[in-house]
Amino acid sequence: MVKIAPSILAADFGCLRDEIIKLEKAKADLIHFDVMDGHFVPNITFGPMILENLKKYSNLLFDVHLMVNNPTKFIPWYAKAGADIITFHLEASDNPIEDINLIKQYGIKAGISIKPNTEISAILPFIDDIDLILIMSVEPGFGGQKFDNNALSRIDYLRKSIKNKNIIIEVDGGINNETAKLCRDANVDILVAGTAVFKSDNYEKSIKELKGETL
Repeated sequence: MVKIAPSILAADFGCLRDEIIKLEKAKADLIHFDVMDGHFVPNITFGPMILENLKKYSNLLFDVHLMVNNPTKFIPWYAKAGADIITFHLEASDNPIEDINLIKQYGIKAGISIKPNTEISAILPFIDDIDLILIMSVEPGFGGQKFDNNALSRIDYLRKSIKNKNIIIEVDGGINNETAKLCRDANVDILVAGTAVFKSDNYEKSIKELKGETL
């Protein structure tokens, strides 16, 4: 069954601790942290201290998506702060294998993400080394964008390419009940959802609906 990783980029930053606690009660599977540096993408979010502080209030896996230049510098910060998965962008890495190995040195899962316009085949040289592939279904940098349906053919390409390899496929961007079904039908493993969860009055109901369930 698909897992839901609410992105706290869409949460109320004035009460992040309460938001984290609510997500766990609502049966979220992971918590997604979009880390932005204002260079790789035109937005800035939060540093590792936020993760470290929030880790005290949740037993959920912390799924960190680095949208930053020079991910090699950032990886140790977020690994030490409590990340369980760290994903970096192929477009931002000078040496992807070194970055993958650096993440794994901390005993956590390593992922690679690509932008919508990056050739999907560019990720194939690394499929023997990574645990997760994050397909961006919007241009990274801001929440609330419309889902790019081209992501579905990219997911299909990856499914056929990785075959029986134990690689998680995650999709991020424009996820709502309609696009979640399209991704579920494409056999995605994790859906990252921001506004679809946090703009709801009932987090548990929203998460179940994204999974194709009902309360």
